[in-house]
Amino acid sequence: MAPESRWRVLSPAPEVTEALGERLGRALVPGALLALVGELGSGKTTLVRGLARGLGVEEAVASPTFTRMRALPGRLALYHFDAWRGGAESLFEEGGEFLSGEGVGVVEWADRVAAALPRPRLQLELRHRGEGLRELHGQVVPAAPPAAGRALDLERSLRAALEAAAGTPGLESLPRT
Repeated sequence: MAPESRWRVLSPAPEVTEALGERLGRALVPGALLALVGELGSGKTTLVRGLARGLGVEEAVASPTFTRMRALPGRLALYHFDAWRGGAESLFEEGGEFLSGEGVGVVEWADRVAAALPRPRLQLELRHRGEGLRELHGQVVPAAPPAAGRALDLERSLRAALEAAAGTPGLESLPRT
């Protein structure tokens, strides 16, 4: 059976959200893109801290709001983008090699630049549900047709990573919508 391409979970604490990110980091492959959507304080950077740990990044992770993109070396390089400020679409046109290279790209505020992001990609939406409590929706945005070769391989890898992350201890599965 093929891995699911969509899930919905509840994280009871920042530590669990970070653990989910770490599981993703261990499962992602070069060229993967993670698009994060969620309001301020919803846990995007918390998730990226775990992702960085799973990628073997030793540097501290902070939101790249004022630098727009931070490159962090690890087992796989982490290219951490922030699309909060206007005009960020040009960043992805200029920095496209970061999104399709040998590292993993993660974009905070990805909904602001969705049209400029490549496919396939893994999209996670984070929502506040109380003190420390977060609802996460994960889905794979498939490769644009007609997809073949590397794009389909990457899409399969993203589906497997999404499924691996759903098994993070402490998460509660929620019904799909």
